[in-house]
Amino acid sequence: MVELKEVEVKRDKSVFDQISEHNHEKVVFCHDKETGLKAIIGIHNTVLGPALGGTRMWSYASEAEALDDVLRLSRGMTYKAAISGLNLGGGKAVIIGDAKKDKSEAFMRRYGRFVKNLNGAYITAEDVGTTTKDMEYIRMETEHVAGLPESMGGSGDPSPVTAYGTYMGMKAAAKKAFGSDSLEGKKISVQGVGHVGGYLVELLAKENAQIFITDIYEDRLREVSEKYGAKVVGMDEIYDLDVDIYSPCALGGTVNNDTLSRLKCQVIAGSANNQLRDELVHGPALVEKGIFYAPDFLINAGGVINVYSELIGYNRESAYAQTERIYGYTLDIFELAEKEGIHTQAAAMQMAKKRIESIGKVHSTY
Repeated sequence: MVELKEVEVKRDKSVFDQISEHNHEKVVFCHDKETGLKAIIGIHNTVLGPALGGTRMWSYASEAEALDDVLRLSRGMTYKAAISGLNLGGGKAVIIGDAKKDKSEAFMRRYGRFVKNLNGAYITAEDVGTTTKDMEYIRMETEHVAGLPESMGGSGDPSPVTAYGTYMGMKAAAKKAFGSDSLEGKKISVQGVGHVGGYLVELLAKENAQIFITDIYEDRLREVSEKYGAKVVGMDEIYDLDVDIYSPCALGGTVNNDTLSRLKCQVIAGSANNQLRDELVHGPALVEKGIFYAPDFLINAGGVINVYSELIGYNRESAYAQTERIYGYTLDIFELAEKEGIHTQAAAMQMAKKRIESIGKVHSTY
């Protein structure tokens, strides 16, 4: 499989080679013997402001895989903040472990101390495998955390806003592909129905779309299926469905050499980060197949928009209003891609980099 080969190549590279590959400013390895904490914090770029990005907890197969993930995710956060017009840089953190078994108050508070030691260069928030309760524990050790519960003056779970932005991006892509942004009757496969995926299914159900879902957690699948009338399909089966829209809302890399030959959709629009296993290969390949791809770091930016609103004085209506602009931004990206003769991921990155470069002339790093 191509993915395995790519990972093996990265394992052969030194840590510093991997860090410099995408011009990361800083990568911090965190270890605490007493709690068993093993975490990596990646700070990609702070030209626009402090790096903000969630902390993901996952049972990675290896430390090399965890490093690869945090580097890709933190880079994506840089472009996500830039293209959304936010004064934030890009960062991300991963904790190696089982989120259902390994966490404790001491575990998360110890992680919070590592975040504190970065002196505001990195602001953390919720992500896959972490919760608002975890953010409460982190807040006991550092003020550099967002996505706190509403009871603590925070914005609460950002998932509904992330789902709304994904929905806006999907509608824009549908307008480009089908001539109308209505999703009524459209066959849509949603891969992953956790926090964000579940809220997305709710929005799609309200438009009377035909929804197919898959997830690693059977209890969650059953709950979402019964609530919204979605049809459950197998984890691998989802790539072979004859649907209008494929929506990856779990982990990244699901658009790759294996799946691309199987996908029968006309649109890809989901909330997962780094959906293209290799953007230089699979971005152009999507164009060749006639698939309209809504760049992930653009349409899943609702969460970071919501968290940023918390940092400057939270207003829910304002957060949703800014997230709704993702619809227009997505159409702009399709237009730029056509004009430049490039794939949409490249167009989105071009737009994000342009803002970083222009603001970089005003001030240096955070």
